[in-house]
Amino acid sequence: MTTERKKLTIAIIVAFVLWTLMFSPWTAPHVPFWHAMTCSAIILTALAFLFGGNPLQAVAPRLTAKDWLTNIVLGLVIAVALWGVFWIGDKVSQWMFPSFARVQVDTIYSMKDGSSPVALSVLLLLIIGPAEELFWRGYVQRTLMENCQLSTLLPTLLAVALYALVHIGSLNFMLIMAALVCGVVWGGLYWLFPHRLPALIISHALWDAAVFVWFPIL
Repeated sequence: MTTERKKLTIAIIVAFVLWTLMFSPWTAPHVPFWHAMTCSAIILTALAFLFGGNPLQAVAPRLTAKDWLTNIVLGLVIAVALWGVFWIGDKVSQWMFPSFARVQVDTIYSMKDGSSPVALSVLLLLIIGPAEELFWRGYVQRTLMENCQLSTLLPTLLAVALYALVHIGSLNFMLIMAALVCGVVWGGLYWLFPHRLPALIISHALWDAAVFVWFPIL
């Protein structure tokens, strides 16, 4: 195993450990979720830069005003479209599995109970959302794609699977499927347009804040 692969493996293991501690029904009650999530986001961002160099290296060194506007608009469009997908998915899942789906979704939303909407919005917009994209797309997926000599689709699928499976410790099927859907969208877009990582960061941050705080899907 090369040094680069060892670093990537360590980073992924760290992500699995942190997410399991935060989401597992055995450990989550003893962990202050938003403090832990913020610290975990910072740790993953640090690993992305420490192990992988610049997660934004596929992006042009200097973005013009037009580039920034394009990324902002794309980020907003992706976030709105993804929120719509989840709204539809929520209605379908409640129709198919009324009690099961609702209980699991309510468990996810209970994580924000007692927290300040303003504080959560700031954390999701400025730290948590950007950190996840820098780590999972800018580091993990990019590294897998760069080290695959046959095709970039296989490492993209692997990155998507890892992004979903990191939530498996929650034992929450709806959360795992939500991560899978998001991983397919953001991972697929990164596969096609790696230079648009800023748009994915913006979309992830906006979607997080929208679905958890501004426009929860209840």
